Amino acid sequence: MPILGSIIKSAIEFPSKIPFEKIRRQSPAKQQNATLKKLLREAQYTSFGEAYEFSNMLRQKDVVNAFRKNVPLHDYNAIHQKWWYRTLNGEAFVSWPGKVKYFALSSGTSEASSKYIPVTADMLKAIKRTSIRQIFSLARYDFPREFYERGILMLGGSTHLQFNGTYYEGDLSGITAGNIPFWFQHFYKPGKRISKERDWTTKLDEIVKNAKNWDIGVIVGVPAWLQILMERIIKYYNVSNIHDVWPNLSIYVHGGVSFSPYAKTFEKLLGKPITYIETYLASEGFIAYQSRPNTNAMQLVLDNGLFFEFIPFNDKNFDAEGHLNPDAETLTIEQVEEGKEYALLLSSCAGAWRYLIGDTIKFTSKANSEIVITGRTKHFLNLCGEHLSQENMNRAVQLTEEQLGISFPEFTVAGIRHESMFAHKWYLGTTNDISQLDIPGIRERIDQNLKDLNDDYRVERIAAIRDVKVEVIPLQLFYDYMKLLGKEGGQNKFPRVIKNEKHTQWEEFLEKTFRNK
Repeated sequence: MPILGSIIKSAIEFPSKIPFEKIRRQSPAKQQNATLKKLLREAQYTSFGEAYEFSNMLRQKDVVNAFRKNVPLHDYNAIHQKWWYRTLNGEAFVSWPGKVKYFALSSGTSEASSKYIPVTADMLKAIKRTSIRQIFSLARYDFPREFYERGILMLGGSTHLQFNGTYYEGDLSGITAGNIPFWFQHFYKPGKRISKERDWTTKLDEIVKNAKNWDIGVIVGVPAWLQILMERIIKYYNVSNIHDVWPNLSIYVHGGVSFSPYAKTFEKLLGKPITYIETYLASEGFIAYQSRPNTNAMQLVLDNGLFFEFIPFNDKNFDAEGHLNPDAETLTIEQVEEGKEYALLLSSCAGAWRYLIGDTIKFTSKANSEIVITGRTKHFLNLCGEHLSQENMNRAVQLTEEQLGISFPEFTVAGIRHESMFAHKWYLGTTNDISQLDIPGIRERIDQNLKDLNDDYRVERIAAIRDVKVEVIPLQLFYDYMKLLGKEGGQNKFPRVIKNEKHTQWEEFLEKTFRNK
């Protein structure tokens, strides 16, 4: 039995052996209250803290309500135009103490240009602390000691960041990988040299060539790009599945996008079952992680540099395009209800304050502070009151896959004008032979599944949504389009809802590359 594996497993299991009474945690509300007070104390002498009188807030009896009453809500444009642009110009103590060294480039999946999200030294420390907590949570999965000797393949953006003379910019996965602890270097793959590679195709080629030399136990990354990598490895070594190359692969850590559309295709690449663990590591911070087996939910991190508020995701708080209303209602952790959809608002040790990150969530267990991601504030369809969420879309596709035995790892949906009313157009990506598919049957299944899942959709299909159109295209076209946009690999995802000029550009791409051939 490997000595190192024994040491690591024993260290991981040790906290779980301490009687619960000795490590009883504060209530979620008290954890969040303490977190907010710490954030305000740290930032009270910044330009932001002085403008909104953080020092005075800290003297109030109810700090949380004083904060919510006096600090406005921000989306990216609002906070960038007033505060973060100064940080980008090299000014220190703008919305967080010190000078920001790193900026994560993030467009989510809906914006045309990149967003520059500050990543402070305190945020990097917070991410490391939460990462260690997640490692300790593995004690609950009862993996053998040998497992803790295996390599961990992290497929992310380049660690070779762009320096403009004032700050470094790049993908968050590249920033965090470039700051991993020294003790983790032994396990980390693909290693420093390959991780610095900026060209995505070259990086994949290098990983494929070295795959046989690594004993991988854990893979980490966005489903689409890991699926492509595993397909290439299987083809390169002429084997049946990825376990023929990595026999000890046991865990897939995923996040950033719903895994359900990829599950069917993904599992075809495996030789045996593996454990799936979801994380919620956004450019704005490490928000939540799956802390126990036998659940599909993630536990919010309530005491490590992030203060959360929750906005009911409804027509009162958001307009038809998903833009936040300035006077939107916000709730704290003790006010939320299970099963209701909320947009996530956070304040952080990176200088985000009451900041809308663009994701929507639901609480599956308020007692455990556990959530699932349901979509994006701008990734929904509501042309005429159908209130079709990304969660509905993911589930409808998953059911269609199961009903028809066809995999659609990628898809996107557009709302379009049809006659005097509306229609939905679905673009489904598959590796199946399209000429052999029953397209009307696929359309019928998706439509019926959505009717079963969403009463509003069922009602609107009677009159306002006059048609549902389905176009099945080769899966590779989704990835070719991402490459054309310069968004290949890393944390980039194809949007599940495509609107306005994005839809026009996507249609033009399909005309040139697929329909006219």
